[in-house]
Amino acid sequence: MKIAITAESTIDLPKEILEDYDIKTIPFSVILGGEEYKDGEITSADIFKFVEENNILPKTAAINEQQYLEFFQEQLKAYDAVVHFCLSSQISCACQNAKEAAKQLTNVYVVDTLSLSTGIALLAIAGRKLANEGLSVEEVFKKVSNRVPSVQASFVLERLDYLYKGGRCSAISYFGANLMRIRPQIVLKDGKMGPAKKYRGNMDRVVANYCADVLEEFNRPDLDIAFLTYTTATPEMIANARKALEEKGFKKIYETTAGATITSHCGEHTLGILYLNDGETK
Repeated sequence: MKIAITAESTIDLPKEILEDYDIKTIPFSVILGGEEYKDGEITSADIFKFVEENNILPKTAAINEQQYLEFFQEQLKAYDAVVHFCLSSQISCACQNAKEAAKQLTNVYVVDTLSLSTGIALLAIAGRKLANEGLSVEEVFKKVSNRVPSVQASFVLERLDYLYKGGRCSAISYFGANLMRIRPQIVLKDGKMGPAKKYRGNMDRVVANYCADVLEEFNRPDLDIAFLTYTTATPEMIANARKALEEKGFKKIYETTAGATITSHCGEHTLGILYLNDGETK
């Protein structure tokens, strides 16, 4: 059975990695002022420029049921089945739309990753590997679904501007954090974004402390793959995160840049390390 592995553009993978793992994507929409763009048509730099000049956040639009239906139908022309990996249902209505579209077709399975960005990628890559081993689509769906709770997805932010403007933190928290130079850690838990530890000071040092804390807390990693994902970052931020992952023993470390949809909600100098925290590869 030939199985398509698919996801939304919120998987935050560059073209070469998508091609390496044969992962097909469907884009979210990003609206800047009155102009609508597909995620991938504009860059993080475009978004930061727009926000700086207009002092308002871009809007993002989820994929609707009809768009998913057409996308899945297109995949079924070349594949026997589809396993689709969705942005967390607790963040977007996209997952429900995908599930409704899948009900109208045969052999289309939708995984609610309860994650975002390269947290989705970890599961999609696991799905591709299982499909390549010759497992049935039902087996692939079951095995990757079982790994959903094991995704360690977290980020550390330099500023709360974007979360504040997007209504995801209070004015008091926003101004207090800026005054105290607090750099919050945001974690995905049960599919929702929430605050965890708070750091202070220079982001280069903050990233080193954040990585150490994450690797200590989530200490049963599948060492096959880790992602180092950011909106923007200094060379020192990237080097500190990569050093932490290398010292832990990850075999493959992918460095990726967040796409337009994720960037619209995070802002500049946001960096995260993401991996599966379920021991040896299943």
